Amino acid sequence: MYDAEVGDEQRLADPTTNALQERTADLLGHEAGLFLPTGTMCNEIAYRVHLGPGGDEVILDKTAHPLQFEAGGPASLSGAVMSALDGDAGIFTPEQLEQAIRPPGDRYAPRTRLVSLEQTTNIGGGRVWPIETIRAVLGVARAHDLSAHMDGARLMNAVVASGVSAADQASGFDTAWIDFTKGLGAPIGAVMVGSRKLIDEAWRYKQMWGGAMRQSGVVAAAGLYALDHHVDRLADDHENARVLAEGLAEIDGVTIDPSTVETNIVVFEVEDATKTGEDLRSAGVQVTRLDRGRLRAVTHLDVDRAGIERALEVMREVI
Repeated sequence: MYDAEVGDEQRLADPTTNALQERTADLLGHEAGLFLPTGTMCNEIAYRVHLGPGGDEVILDKTAHPLQFEAGGPASLSGAVMSALDGDAGIFTPEQLEQAIRPPGDRYAPRTRLVSLEQTTNIGGGRVWPIETIRAVLGVARAHDLSAHMDGARLMNAVVASGVSAADQASGFDTAWIDFTKGLGAPIGAVMVGSRKLIDEAWRYKQMWGGAMRQSGVVAAAGLYALDHHVDRLADDHENARVLAEGLAEIDGVTIDPSTVETNIVVFEVEDATKTGEDLRSAGVQVTRLDRGRLRAVTHLDVDRAGIERALEVMREVI
């Protein structure tokens, strides 16, 4: 990052940012990319580009990030009606999508315009959308002239876990993105991809919503480093998550099926998630409360096997 060659991003003159955008677009099988500060901004800009001025509908899973963790942004910024499907661990079926799409021409109803999915599922527990399901969902979307968006915050985890390339998973969508700040370990940034025309339009909202920067190559360099050095090692996070899940399954008072842990997210049930979460955090184990009975733990490059073993020790004591 210190040595990054930089220029003015807003004039398309930052060579490091340009390199990251081009590399990510190629990686995901699209024409162009746009570097943004956060993945949330990727989702929000994509929704705004795909939806009309207000009242249009996006179909997504009930656990999806734009619905649960973006402060109502799609509704506030794009006037979006968000219709939630009850998927299996964040993965809905093409049949569910088909049933949810509203018939065209009904002036009483919002217009279904967009389908959005999350790879991997976050609150669903890091589950990987099978490529066959992705293609089937895209087939339904295309049959109804819907746009399609992939929230690829942890797409590279899915690539490592499934062996299916990022391009195979993301190229069929109108927009997609990957985050460099999750398991890839960068301090900031994500890249949204799409057609060149769509990315040109997305630039307008990047400017409008305060995402445009100047010498952004300083942070884009971390994204390039992550792609060079931190993709294959995601398998270590997956293995650590498996070990954590298997250890949790042996603790009285914990409910978890380790076979459902596919990547780096471990969701487990306890009697009182609020109290248990507070006690674990006080003891130095960082977990997130999802609801009254569920906690989430995430493995990443700053957690080694010794950290997993220490976490399990604390969990046995606390729970």
